[in-house]
Amino acid sequence: MTLQKPEPNERTPLWTPDAETIARSNIQAACDRLSFDSYDALYRWSITRPAEFWGYVVERLGVRFETPYNEVLNLENGPADARWFSGATMNIAESCFQAEASATAILHGGPDGEIQTMTYGELRRMADAIAAGLKRLGLKPGDAVAVFLPMTARSVAVYLGAILGGYVVVSIADSFSAEQVALRLKIGQAKAIFTQSFLQRGQKNIALLERVAEAAGPRAILVDDTPPAAVALRKDDVCWTDFLADLPAAAPPVYVAPETAITVLFSSGTTGAPKAVPWDHATPIKGASDGCFHHDIHPRDVVVWPTNLGWMMGPWLIFAALINRAAIGLFEGSPLERPFGRFVQQAGVTMLGVVPSLVRAWRQCGCMDGLDWSSVRVFSSTGECSNADDMRYLSQLAGGRPIIEYCGGTEIGGGYLAATVVQPNIPSTFSTPALGNGLLILDEHGAPAHAGELFLIPPAIGMSNRLLNFEHHEVYYQDTPTGPAGETLRRHGDQMLRLPSGYYCALGRADDAMNLGGIKVGAAEIETALAGLPNVKEVAVICVATPGGGPDRLVVCLGAEASQLPEKAALQAELQQALKTKLNPLFKIHDVFVLASLPRTASNKIIRRQLRADYENSLGS
Repeated sequence: MTLQKPEPNERTPLWTPDAETIARSNIQAACDRLSFDSYDALYRWSITRPAEFWGYVVERLGVRFETPYNEVLNLENGPADARWFSGATMNIAESCFQAEASATAILHGGPDGEIQTMTYGELRRMADAIAAGLKRLGLKPGDAVAVFLPMTARSVAVYLGAILGGYVVVSIADSFSAEQVALRLKIGQAKAIFTQSFLQRGQKNIALLERVAEAAGPRAILVDDTPPAAVALRKDDVCWTDFLADLPAAAPPVYVAPETAITVLFSSGTTGAPKAVPWDHATPIKGASDGCFHHDIHPRDVVVWPTNLGWMMGPWLIFAALINRAAIGLFEGSPLERPFGRFVQQAGVTMLGVVPSLVRAWRQCGCMDGLDWSSVRVFSSTGECSNADDMRYLSQLAGGRPIIEYCGGTEIGGGYLAATVVQPNIPSTFSTPALGNGLLILDEHGAPAHAGELFLIPPAIGMSNRLLNFEHHEVYYQDTPTGPAGETLRRHGDQMLRLPSGYYCALGRADDAMNLGGIKVGAAEIETALAGLPNVKEVAVICVATPGGGPDRLVVCLGAEASQLPEKAALQAELQQALKTKLNPLFKIHDVFVLASLPRTASNKIIRRQLRADYENSLGS
């Protein structure tokens, strides 16, 4: 059966699917296979019969099981503690190698314009060698191995090789300070760490191995072919050539129960420390499903998303592309400059993911104008609220292509709101909940509403059920209301507006977390990094909206006597330096706001809503 084009919405779409686009879409293939006559019918089935839906997904994706499962979904302990694929054994990394060995798995290049390729066969051989190398170092399945690397072909092989060998990857973004690296190594209990001597960013060389040493990290495995002579290796550190030398033949993958951890990612929230979220062997099925149905990834597509293994979208990119038999495109340089755009053109990229801050920068400087991006069929945007005019600009860079707005999180392995290529595309809106994800918007009284805090309705593959360093139930379920039909609801922290058309708009966070440049970070993490400034009694941070919509801006609020502080430019520079050295240089301070004291509740909590109002009023005075 053929999907009918949806009726136009009350807003003007920037793109409407034609019959050919709908006919070749993965959603249409699912509807044909399952005898549904509309996307809406497919979505309703996906949330009312989750076991059937996810059973279809693993069949559609060709997910490999060494031992078949007895049942797709077990709800014996309730929807908040769902168990997937009972009785099965598997290694999800094996499902990343279903394409022909000769097919391209990775295209990678840098500012010089030269593009190299790695086939699926070459990637598998390197991943197998890495698994064998870790075993020879004395690590045992279940041990944690950290990755502190930029996103390169070699780091993709490291990631998959560690999982094939049964190890747990502790993912650390390459932008973090030594202090933050140490924190993540401690939480993840890593027994070794993959890193490199230096990371080049523009004209700067950032010493990654030096940060590992400063963090008192475990034995390092350097991925450099030849580390510079100036690099001081510690006693147990090992170079790449020595790590891979004289290895035995590849051993079979380590097969385990689906709930066995494969990686630990870190997600910020209202707490002072990041939440350590384990992904298991079932979690990547969620991202691969979203990639298939919402981003419409097909075999031999080329998928690019500037990201890092320390953020959710790094592992997402690997699994969503490779399980769908596509190629990953990796640019080893800054995505802010024109060489990145030339890479998109030369690599024939078909799906390009962005964060809105990146698009705003492109629009302001015009560095991507005039390039041939006609190969791009679909864009996607995630990480922060987008601006509709920026998204129209992005669409036109490829001659008017749809943009899949994508909202989710590390804790759910993918997105809960998205768009499709079978519905009209309206800038800065989500056309649908993601397939397999139920949700509900409640007002401040806990009643269903068009605007308010959004809650997820378990079960769905990808939803976490444990944290390494916090009590999971307390974080996501404690004191949440129940749905109108008695549904268990899961807290996620986003505020949403449902439009009369059925589309959705993001309204920001409902908690003290914030999205900065596509990175979610807790207010408490930033405040801890900024604490201790002379003559400052208290520090709070808020995000304020960009005029006209788009990415939020970070404002640091200080309780202090203004006369006792340095002049504003010097004060902001001092605060920015503290953020750089203690947390992450990617977090940029937009402004500093000084008050005699910060507004607090009777229980001494910062009233951030009042702070935002006071700050906005100060701009108008």
